[in-house]
Amino acid sequence: MKIGLHVVDFSWPDAPVSIAPTLRGIASAAEESGISHLSFMDHWFQMEWMAPATEPMMEGYTSLGFMAGLTSTTTLGLLVTGVTYRHPGLLAKTVATLDVLSGGRGELGIGAAWYEREHQGLGVPYPSTSERFERLEETLQICLQMWSDDDGPFKSKHYELAETICEPRPVSKPRPPIMIGGAGERKTLRLVAQYADSCNLFELGTEEVAHKLDVLRRHCDDVGRDYSTITKTMLTRADAFTDTDAFVEHIRTYADLGIDTAIFVPSGDPVEFTKKLGPVGARLEEI
Repeated sequence: MKIGLHVVDFSWPDAPVSIAPTLRGIASAAEESGISHLSFMDHWFQMEWMAPATEPMMEGYTSLGFMAGLTSTTTLGLLVTGVTYRHPGLLAKTVATLDVLSGGRGELGIGAAWYEREHQGLGVPYPSTSERFERLEETLQICLQMWSDDDGPFKSKHYELAETICEPRPVSKPRPPIMIGGAGERKTLRLVAQYADSCNLFELGTEEVAHKLDVLRRHCDDVGRDYSTITKTMLTRADAFTDTDAFVEHIRTYADLGIDTAIFVPSGDPVEFTKKLGPVGARLEEI
């Protein structure tokens, strides 16, 4: 099993001047610890369930570009981009740029968006749930076309592009990987089966995760997709350090279900947290 790191909080002592140095420390520690996947949230306001909306929140792709210059091995992506935040053509270009500058380590993480307050606060249209999912599928189609040899027009229900030129093309072959976040059984997991290279689930308990993966498998059967070609990732907030043996056995139960990557959310000092992941990751690689 591989390990990832998902940074969700920038409210560090002496912020904002401490943010860049702390990210440098995280980047160095992530490389030393063998982190395979490094991500930020794609939000403009901090999530209210975690901290006040007014707490520091960094723009995602600018932050990933910063980390691209500080790392050489980790995959870089947002977990996940809200489909409403950027026009699809510009999003495809942004991810392609990240991929080129990182030497082929860019990833498109994307979802249907949900945080209505930040949409209203910054004047971003917030369509209905059904429309956001329509736009999500069309955005995936646009990105795939822009990263292909087809630079012709694209027209769908919500978007019309006269030219889908994207030069330079991404370095990743055949294109940057796509992660779709969320566990909705009727729409989200169907889109994973049809378009994505990986999915991301929350640690909901083994019974619920097994159920979600079974739903994904059925969607793969419906669209003729090989279920084994999809990387299954899971966010975990379990304590990995107090009793590492117990944690490894805990994660093993998810690995047995098919989870390929455990993604950690730092707590406390994020640099020290990331450094401590090295020995834990070495244990998880044995699973």
